[in-house]
Amino acid sequence: MTDLKVNKPEPFLPLKDVTIYNRGEDIKSIIKVLEAGNPVLITEFYNNGSVLLKGLQEHLNKKLPNKSFKEQRAYRAEYHKLSNLILLEIENHQILVKKAPAIGWFEKLYPETSDFLLTLPQVQGLNSAWQWYTNGITIPVLRNKIHPYYGTYFPTRFEHLELFDNWLKRYSGPKKSAIDVGVGSGILALQMIKHGFQKVFATDTNPNAIIGLTEMMGDTKLSRKIELDFGSLFGKWKNKTELIVFNPPWLAETRDLNNLDEAIYYNDTLFSDFFEAAKEMLLPDGKLVLIFSNLAQISGVAKSNPIEQEIAEGGRFQLEKCFKKNVKKDLKKQSVTHSIVKVKK
Repeated sequence: MTDLKVNKPEPFLPLKDVTIYNRGEDIKSIIKVLEAGNPVLITEFYNNGSVLLKGLQEHLNKKLPNKSFKEQRAYRAEYHKLSNLILLEIENHQILVKKAPAIGWFEKLYPETSDFLLTLPQVQGLNSAWQWYTNGITIPVLRNKIHPYYGTYFPTRFEHLELFDNWLKRYSGPKKSAIDVGVGSGILALQMIKHGFQKVFATDTNPNAIIGLTEMMGDTKLSRKIELDFGSLFGKWKNKTELIVFNPPWLAETRDLNNLDEAIYYNDTLFSDFFEAAKEMLLPDGKLVLIFSNLAQISGVAKSNPIEQEIAEGGRFQLEKCFKKNVKKDLKKQSVTHSIVKVKK
C-alpha cells in the first residue's frame, strides 16, 4: 500500500498580485475583490480569516435564498467558490500568522515542501482533521476510538451503525469471511471483527482510506483479520463470501466529485454495477446487507430509492428483511429513515 498517492490539497507558491486582508480592512470591499475572482491573503492573526468568512456568510445570506435543499446547495457552491479565494501562507510547515493552530498534516503530507500557500477552507479542513486524527473519535458501537486519516469519510451520526450492530448480534450464519465495499474509516469492518468474523476483505476508491487504515492497524492482529485493497466495488477480491456489506452514498451526484464526495454522492451506474458484481461474489446461502437512508427522496433530489428499485425490478436478489430507524425531521418535516436492507439470491 506504500505506493499509493495520498489525496491532499494542492499547494501553490506565493502570488505576486494578491490583496491583503487584516482586521482594519473594509470587509465589503474585500468581498468585491473575491467576487471579481481575485485572491485575498490573510495576515496578522489567524482569526482574521474567521472574521472574513463570517462577513462573507452574512453577505451571501442577504444575496441568496437559503431555505430549500436545492437553494442550500446553490448557497454552498457560491460560498465554496469565494471562500477558496482566501489564502494563508505556510512557512517551515507552520501557518505564517499569529495565534494559528499547529497542524501536523503539513509535515506529514508535504515532507518535500515546507513553504507554500493553501486556501483558508483547506487549512481549516486540515486543522479539524488533525484534531480528529490525534484525539480520536468515539463510536458507540466500537470498543476503541477511531483515528480517521485526512480526507477519509467518517459518520457524524450513528443510528445506522447501531442498526447494523443489532443485526450482527442476531446473525447466526457462518463467520469465515465477509466483504466490506467502501471501507472508509473502517467502522463496519471493525464491527464485523468484533462480532467474530475471522476475515474481512475491504475495498475503497479513496487512497486515503487505505493508507489511513493500513497505518492504524500496523502489524497488529487486526492487520491479519482485515485485508485492504485500493479499488472500486470488489477490487481484486475473487473468492465468494457468505456476507457482503455495503454502506453506499445516500445522494445522487449532481456535479464532479472528489474522493471524499464519493462517500456521499453516487453516480448513475454505481448500484447496477454493484448488484451485478455482488451476485457473482455471494455464496449460495450468503447474505447481502445494505445500509441506506431515504434522505434523497424526502429532500426532493431523487424520486426513487435505487435499492428498492433493484429489488422490485432487478431480478437478482429478493428482500429478506428491512430494519428501519427514524432519525430526525428534515426541511419538509418528514422523518429521515435509516435502513438495513438484507437480501438474498
